[in-house]
Amino acid sequence: MLLFAFDGPHTAKWRARTSRELRRVLRVPIPIDLATISATASGAFALATPLRVDRLIALAIAQSLGSRAPQDKRERSIRTNLNAFRAGKFVVDVDGRIYDRPDSVVVCSGVATLRFFANEPGRRELPAR
Repeated sequence: MLLFAFDGPHTAKWRARTSRELRRVLRVPIPIDLATISATASGAFALATPLRVDRLIALAIAQSLGSRAPQDKRERSIRTNLNAFRAGKFVVDVDGRIYDRPDSVVVCSGVATLRFFANEPGRRELPAR
């Protein structure tokens, strides 16, 4: 994920800046469901919006890729990450609560904070020769 485009990606200044300022969490703005508010005539849905975890992951991926990312790349990234989530390769922490199923429902308001944790170690030690 490209966070900064000030210098070229192969310069030491760019690498130092991105490693220092690398974000550990994703903050995803939660959309307000106006159709539900008008259908139920309840203002509670304006304060807190229920979302499935898979929809929240899709919003986080779309935000991290940015609005200028090609649509096919966005769809591939969402599909790949949701398949990995369904397979149990990682869990998602949403506002301090851990979810491991894509059909779980999260009630969020304003901005949700997401962190991803792998269930398997990413790097494995090579055997000694």
